[in-house]
Parts: sequence; C-alpha cells; structure tokens
Amino acid sequence: MTVACIPSARIFSTSVSREVGSWSTSLKIGCALLLLIVVSAMFAPLIAGYGPDFQNFDAVLQRPTFSHLLGTDSLGRDIFSRVLFGARLDLQIGFIATYVPAIYGVLIGALAGYKGGKVDTVVMGVLNIAMAFPFLVLIIGILAILGPGIQNIYISVFLVAWTMYARLARADMMVERTKDYMTAARVLGFPTRRIILRHGLPNAISSSIVFSTSDFVLNILLVSGLSFLGLGVQPPTPEWGAMIAEGKDFLFQAWWICTMPGLAVVLTGTALSLIGDGLAQRLGERHHGFV
Repeated sequence: MTVACIPSARIFSTSVSREVGSWSTSLKIGCALLLLIVVSAMFAPLIAGYGPDFQNFDAVLQRPTFSHLLGTDSLGRDIFSRVLFGARLDLQIGFIATYVPAIYGVLIGALAGYKGGKVDTVVMGVLNIAMAFPFLVLIIGILAILGPGIQNIYISVFLVAWTMYARLARADMMVERTKDYMTAARVLGFPTRRIILRHGLPNAISSSIVFSTSDFVLNILLVSGLSFLGLGVQPPTPEWGAMIAEGKDFLFQAWWICTMPGLAVVLTGTALSLIGDGLAQRLGERHHGFV
C-alpha cells in the first residue's frame, strides 16, 4: 500500500524534470514574447523617453517620428511611453484577475469532486446559477452597482471568475479519486486535506493551468473593453483600452493613437495563446505518458 502512494507524491515533479528539454516551438516563442513585454513594462521609466502624462502642446497629434516613436495623442502625450506604462497596469490586472480566482476556484472544485454527495450538489448548484448568466453581463452589472475603477473590477471578477476553474478541477478530481493511489491514501488513513492537496490536486490541475493562459488573455481584453466603455480604468491613467477609447475620435486624423495600444493587446494575446498551446501539448504528453 505504501509503495502505491509514492508515485502520487512524485508524479508531478518527476515528469516535469524528465521533460525539461521538450519545449515546443510555440511555447518557446510565446515565452520569449511575454518575457519581452514584461521586461519592457518593468523598465518602462528607463526605456520611455517621456513620462506617461507629460504633455507637449507643440507636438499635438504628431505622426511617429524619431522623437516620438509611436506618435503623440491629442494632448501631446507620447504614445510609446503610455503603451509601456500601460503594459504595467494591464499585466498586473490580468495576472491578479486570473490567478486569484483560480486558486480558490480550483480548491472548491477539487473538494467538490473528491467529496461528492451534498458538497458536490451545493457547489454545482452555485456553479450552474453563476454560469447561466453571460460573464460580461454579470461584470457590467456589478460595476454598474459598484462604480468604475480598478478595485471594483477586481471585486466583480473575483465574484464570478472562479466558476470555470471549479468546474475543471471538479471534473479532473472525479477521475483521480477513483485511481489506486487515491484509494491507497484513504486506506492508510491520510486526512482529506492531505489527500486532496498533496496527492490528487497535482494530478488534477493540468486543465486549469492550460485554461489560465487563455483566461489571462480574456481578462486583459475584459479590462481593455471595460475601459473603452468607461467602466474600467479612468483617464488619465495609461491603460490600453482607455487609450483606444481616447483616440477613437481621432481615428481618421491620427490612426496611431488607437492602433498602437491595440497592437500591444494583440501581441500580448498572441504570446499568451502560444504559451497556452505549448502547455496543452506538453502537459498532454506528460499525462499520456502515465496512462
């Protein structure tokens, strides 16, 4: 019985160490792009030639030049600087809005999938009610009550974004709980917390990890969309969606105001999508190797 439990504690670390060199091309490219974006955001004060709110009224609506690489907006602010500083905020919001709900969503789903019975019935009831409404409609409805702003975006996302992670973790845990190593752990008298966290969850979290990369992209788009609608980050704070909203009135006169932050969103989304594809392939091969 004891021997049967050993793979459950080591399966995750052993498989990862054995496949260190098997990174796919999409995973490498995605990580490189994301690293470039993160480093640019971290060192924005050193890279940007101007402050994000610095106004030069002698260079209003200036086309991209050597002095303003991505041009200027209607207030003479440097678009390149604002895109870099906006990356800081968008990546921060995307990361927090993705992985905070993922933590308790996965834990709730894993508990429901392992315990079953009344616990599973209650959790599934809440999930079905929450998922019966469109995600964006719920977010907008909550923000309409709480008001716009970063803090209220966090609150609204935390209330509804955990449901998909809970559903994924529940489904995977229902499969894992029937396997021999989980049965052996129960026979040995291990507490429920140890069985779920140390044995079941490391083998039932792959789907949630892969989904989180796509969710990261969706959360960045969500924040940008809310800011475009006036429910998200408020001007003059540099944020990609807010920048696009500010430039929509000058789309034909100064196309770069909307285009440049839009390209930043596309590039970040592409990087995270490539990472998600690479992780799906890698974790799928790992799982297949142990079947």
